[in-house]
Amino acid sequence: QVQLVESGGGLVHTGESLRLSCAAREFEFHYWAMAWFRQAPGKEREGVSCIATDDTLEYADSVKGRFTIIRDTTKNMVHLQMNNLRPEDSGVYYCAAEGPYKCTGYRAGGFMDHWGKGTQVTVAP
Repeated sequence: QVQLVESGGGLVHTGESLRLSCAAREFEFHYWAMAWFRQAPGKEREGVSCIATDDTLEYADSVKGRFTIIRDTTKNMVHLQMNNLRPEDSGVYYCAAEGPYKCTGYRAGGFMDHWGKGTQVTVAP
């Protein structure tokens, strides 16, 4: 059974960094585009970043230049390095997978095939 397990969330202050990780289990990693979404209380879920199997990258405008998505094919993991965090970055961050290969469902608003359960990120002023 496919599992996506996030880790690395926590409480930080404005300007600090966090690195989220997503471990993909029972998974043909080379087949799936991997993405991160987030949802703040009272707000809709939004796409943060996606990496296709050819390493094509996509970022939400609000995180460009601050966040980096990294795909580690040796460990079947995807990371989200988040720098210069702001309070508006707070929310539950979800790892998701889409097949085959491309970030089409991500761009369409989150039509992904598999989801993790999420990890909480809180950025205090």
